Amino acid sequence: MPPQDFDLSKMRAKGRSGENFGMNFGNLKLPKVRLPWIVLAIIVIWLLTGFYMVRPGEQGVVRRFGAYVYSTEEGLRYHLPYPIETLDKVSLTEIRRLEVGFRTVEGVARNVHQESHMLSGDENIVNVTMIVQYRVNDARAYLFNVKDQVGTIRDATESALRQVIGIHSIDDVLTAGKQQIQDETREKLDELLQSYTLGVHVTAVQLQDVHPPQQVIHAFKDVASAKEDKSKTINNAHGYRNEVLPQAVGEAAQMVQKAEGAKVDRIKRAEGDVQKFLKTLEKYRMAKDVTRRRLYIETMEAVLPAAKKIILTETGQVNLLNLLSSDFQTLAPSKKEAGGK
Repeated sequence: MPPQDFDLSKMRAKGRSGENFGMNFGNLKLPKVRLPWIVLAIIVIWLLTGFYMVRPGEQGVVRRFGAYVYSTEEGLRYHLPYPIETLDKVSLTEIRRLEVGFRTVEGVARNVHQESHMLSGDENIVNVTMIVQYRVNDARAYLFNVKDQVGTIRDATESALRQVIGIHSIDDVLTAGKQQIQDETREKLDELLQSYTLGVHVTAVQLQDVHPPQQVIHAFKDVASAKEDKSKTINNAHGYRNEVLPQAVGEAAQMVQKAEGAKVDRIKRAEGDVQKFLKTLEKYRMAKDVTRRRLYIETMEAVLPAAKKIILTETGQVNLLNLLSSDFQTLAPSKKEAGGK
């Protein structure tokens, strides 16, 4: 095809129509955005990112280019935005949990033998696992003084536990000494972490599983059962003693009181007899014969009614019949016999 000729008039018309289109587009009155305003908005938004909220029980730690600057308490706070300053929030009330000697994976506890195998004071191997509960009390020390906080606490716990197990016999570890071992381990661990200035406080340690090696575990269980039976028997004996001893003490006190009462009664009776004797003696001195005869008669009145009555003569003894007794009624003559006479 032959080349077409360019029509300059048409090109000019198109140019004018394009100019008209631009003019019509400008009539829409779109806002003209300038670069300084965009930069200013970005700066304002960036500055607003520096506001942050510290919740109750938390402590904020502000770092400037990675170095510690200051700590903040709860409330609405502000720091220079990233990357100039950064913020770390640390909970001071959260109780954190650490496993020593085992790890819980998908709900199943699995022993870590290099941590759980320990040597007791009587040179016996024992497997010990423990749970440590702690909380942060100094956020700055917790974040900056130690690189691996959890690993440091685990190593310190293992060290403190080995020290305590090493001074106790295996019997104490397996039976009655568990509470004492827990208390001593907590004290040693807390002192050790304080020396590290780790910024944490140990709230509790708890022995989870304590058992001897599998090869001798049955023998140790038998020994532990025997010791438990021994403790049970001793406790029963103490209970019986506590039941019987107060009763015996009460009976002894009652007997003492009765004896005291009898003593007082005897003393009062003796004092009365003495006073009676002294009065009688006084009357006897005033009239000896009369008093002697009266005393004799009173004595006979008291003695003879209860005694078998006999009469002593020079030739022997003669029975004295009691006229009021049934024997005399039987021996006495009847009325018929008396009338025949």
